[in-house]
Amino acid sequence: MEIVAYGVLADERPLLTEAIDRTFHGRHRMRALELFLDRDTAPTGVGHEIVLSSVNDTLDADVLRLLAEGGTRMIAQRATGYNNIDLTAAATLGLTVARVSYYSPYSVAEFAWSLALAVNRRIVRAAHRTREFDFRLDGLQGRDFHGRTAGIMGTGKIGAAFTRIAHGLGMRLLGWDLTPSPECVELGMEYVGRDRLFAESDLISLHVPLLPDTHHLVGAKALALMKDDAILVNTSRGGLVDTDALLETLRAGRLSGVGLDVYEEEAGVFFLDKSLEVMTDDRLARLMTFSHVLVTSHQAYFTRDAVAQIAETTARNIEDYFAGRTGENTLTAP
Repeated sequence: MEIVAYGVLADERPLLTEAIDRTFHGRHRMRALELFLDRDTAPTGVGHEIVLSSVNDTLDADVLRLLAEGGTRMIAQRATGYNNIDLTAAATLGLTVARVSYYSPYSVAEFAWSLALAVNRRIVRAAHRTREFDFRLDGLQGRDFHGRTAGIMGTGKIGAAFTRIAHGLGMRLLGWDLTPSPECVELGMEYVGRDRLFAESDLISLHVPLLPDTHHLVGAKALALMKDDAILVNTSRGGLVDTDALLETLRAGRLSGVGLDVYEEEAGVFFLDKSLEVMTDDRLARLMTFSHVLVTSHQAYFTRDAVAQIAETTARNIEDYFAGRTGENTLTAP
C-alpha cells in the first residue's frame, strides 16, 4: 500500500520515511509531498487509504468527502493540534482520525524562551547592525529577567517546562490554568485569575490550546491590563491573540517586545516562500514594521528530537489503525 503525506518539510522527510520503513519493513511505502492538502489538491489523495496531514492542510467537510469517496479511510495528523480538521464530518464519513498527542515539550518551551530573550535584548536588531559593522549600543538596552514576574498561561507539559526555565532565572511565577500543576506549585508558582496575571506580569507566555473559550484570549481588554513595558510571547496557536488589538496596542507605543511563532491567519503563508510576492496580508505586514516584534514561522516544535517523536508516533497510529486499535491519539473512529 502507498501512504501519501502532505506538507512534508525537507528536514522532516528522512525522519518520517525512516519511521514508516522501520515500522512496516517495506510492507507499505510512503509518498511524501511538499504541497498542502486542500480542495484543489485533494484529488491527489484519491486511491490512498491513509493520508498523513500537517497543521497547514485544510481538511474541511468538502476535502474529507473527496478523500473518502476516493478510498481514504484514515487521516493521521502529524501534530498535536487538529483545529484544521472537521471532526464531525470525519465521523459522519466513517474516517479514523488520529493525532500526535505528545512530543518533546522542551522544543517549544526552549524556543519560547529564545523569543523572549531575543526581543528583550534586541538580538535581531544587534545582529543586523553588526553585519553592517555598526557596533553602537544605542537602542539595544534590555532588562534582567531575574527578579521580575513571569505569567504562564497554560501549565501543561510545555508550560511546566517553560516554568522550570523561568524558575532557574530567578523569576516570580504566576500561573493560569483550569488545573494547577503540582510541579509548578512546588517551584513556587501562584495560580491567579486571568486579569491579575495580565496586570502583574513582566513576561507573558501562552501555552494553552485554541478552543472557543480561548479564542482571542489576548484581546483589547487583556492588552489594556498589561504593563506598558511587558513582553508577550506566543508559541501555541495564532488565534489566541487578537491581531487587530495587538496592532492598536503597538501603535500606541506600548509593550517592550512581542515574540510570535504563530499567527491567526498563517495558513497559506507560513512554511512557504513568499519573498518574491506582494504581501497581501496587511496585518502581518504591519506587524513586521515594528522593530521590537519578532515573527517566526511556526518553528517552535522544529527540533530533530521532536520531529523524530512525531514521525514515530504517526507510524504507531497507522499501525494501530491496521490492528483495529484506538488509544489516546484517536480523535474519531468508525
